[in-house]
This record gives sequence, structure tokens and C-alpha cells, in this order.
Amino acid sequence: MFQFIKSLFGAQNQLLQETDPMKKFLVVGLGNIGAEYEETRHNIGFKVLDFLAEEENLTFESAKLGAVATFKHKGRSVLCLKPSTYMNLSGKAVNYWMEKESIALDNVLIITDDINLPFGTIRLKTKGSDGGHNGLKDIQNTLQTAQYPRFRFGIGAEFGKGKQVDYVLGKWNEDEAAALPERLKKSTALIRSFVFAGVKNTMNQFNGT
Repeated sequence: MFQFIKSLFGAQNQLLQETDPMKKFLVVGLGNIGAEYEETRHNIGFKVLDFLAEEENLTFESAKLGAVATFKHKGRSVLCLKPSTYMNLSGKAVNYWMEKESIALDNVLIITDDINLPFGTIRLKTKGSDGGHNGLKDIQNTLQTAQYPRFRFGIGAEFGKGKQVDYVLGKWNEDEAAALPERLKKSTALIRSFVFAGVKNTMNQFNGT
């Protein structure tokens, strides 16, 4: 009885006013807070969500463990999250908002940078290793599973030995900056497809494009 009452009060405090749990989605862009990180390769998750916010005319509001914005797409309700925990503690924010909004793991999409993919390559996967990415590593440790959808945005690996950190925390070069708008538009189209058409259909349509 206590859990039932608790769930009722919890639902009243949710940002997504959707009763069907299969129509609720959490899209998380990984990144680090602070002006010094804004245009860095490691913050592509934030950048994708900022681009989506422009397209959907959304405003991110400060909330617990991150900045959040919501929108609807073809009958689905979407919560966008930019964690404020810094990359290494991303799992805490993801877990909190999953539980608060009662969102199923299959309906969570994590957006992250990937040095193992050429710049601008986008790849959606339903599971996988953390690939040495500290944000994914913390999410996996917190959720106790590696089976969650993740959207990897390739940033390339144009760095010398011992220079990986400088590279991923470095800013886009001139050519990358010029190519980003088209890649960001493709990325937001992928997000909408994930929400409406499902992960398998989205993988078939977007992977490798």
C-alpha cells in the first residue's frame, strides 16, 4: 500500500505528463559543464541536444543533477538531459531521471563522443562496452548493465601518443566546425526516429550515414 501511494505522489511530480510508460523517453547528451568545455569534442552530447533545442524551440532549465527540457514527438514524450555531474559521474544523473520519470531502459538514449569512429560518423547500438569512455563506464557501473541504447558520434583520433586527453578536450578544428551543422541535423533526425520508429529501424536507416 505504501509503495502504491508513493508511486501516485511520484507521478504527480514527474515532468512528463504521459501515462503510458512505453511512450516516455530519456535522451541524455554526455558532456562537462562550464564555458571552457562548450566547443570541445568531448561535449558533442551537449551540442546535439542544444541543436535539438533550437529546432524544437526548447529551453533547458536547471534541475537536479542536470539541465532538462521536454518535448513531444508524434505522440511520444521526451525528456532531454544534460547532466551537471561532470562526465565521470554521468550514471548518477541518468539513474535519477530514469527512476523519477519511470522510464524503461530500452527508452533511454545516451549520446557520446567516440574516438574509434571517423569524424562525423554516427552509429546507434543497443548495447556494448564502454570503449574506455568514462561517462559510459559510470553509466554501466551505476545501472549494472551495458545493454542500453547509445548513440556514438565519431570525433576521429587525430592525435599523437599521449595526446588523447588534449584531443578530446580540444576544440573543433576549422573543417570540423564547418561540417558540424549538417552532422548535427542528421543526429537530431536520428533521435526523432529512435523515439518514433524504434531502435532497430533507426539503426538500419542511420548507421553508416
